[in-house]
Amino acid sequence: MDNYNDVARHELINWKKHMKKKPSIIEAYSKEVQNKFNNILPEKYHEVMTVAIKNMTKAVLYGSKYVTKPPYEYLTLREREDLLIDKTLIYKKTAKLEGAGTGAGGLLLGLADLPILLGIKVKFLYDVAAIYGFDVNDYRERIYILNIIQLAFSSKKHINEVFNQMENWNEYIKTLPEDINEFDWRTFQQQYRDYLDLAKFFQLMPGIGAFVGFYINGKLIDKLSETAMFAYRMRMKELE
Repeated sequence: MDNYNDVARHELINWKKHMKKKPSIIEAYSKEVQNKFNNILPEKYHEVMTVAIKNMTKAVLYGSKYVTKPPYEYLTLREREDLLIDKTLIYKKTAKLEGAGTGAGGLLLGLADLPILLGIKVKFLYDVAAIYGFDVNDYRERIYILNIIQLAFSSKKHINEVFNQMENWNEYIKTLPEDINEFDWRTFQQQYRDYLDLAKFFQLMPGIGAFVGFYINGKLIDKLSETAMFAYRMRMKELE
């Protein structure tokens, strides 16, 4: 167990260094290309994404429909992360099948994949929070989940900002207002869209949409799982 924790602690240190790196010239240029690409996407695409992410964000903050399990207690870090691996495989399979199904259906079903995939991600993170022993009935934990999504699917500049907030979480939550309506969902949805736009656009194309949806959705769950693992390792007392 000690050896596992030592390795996890070393990996966490390296991950933190990576999160703190400033955007490279290539990353800054990629952001400019992404902005230009956004301008050629169908207006319907933007409308669907904006509404879906806004509604999902509010559902996470207000709702309890994703709360399925109480926090896991009295587990070692290795036991928790073994559970995370199993949970990732389950959700990855679900996301891949969903992506293949909607990708094969053309433009309209391809657009439907976007809010559905976001729902799968949120449900996955609720389960991950419980695995690491955190209670999402506390709305501050739901904000942490939204931060994990931003950390996984945002531009490097925004990642730097979000990571600083998460690294100093105990101090940050003291500044949270009583009214959770003040959450900045507009910035969240724009960052999320910018990351996904290029990859998910190809899912809308006839002939290759099913393959792209199957492949991309699986990769997105993998990335989210890895990000969540490190994000919760930061809060584990045994790694302090």
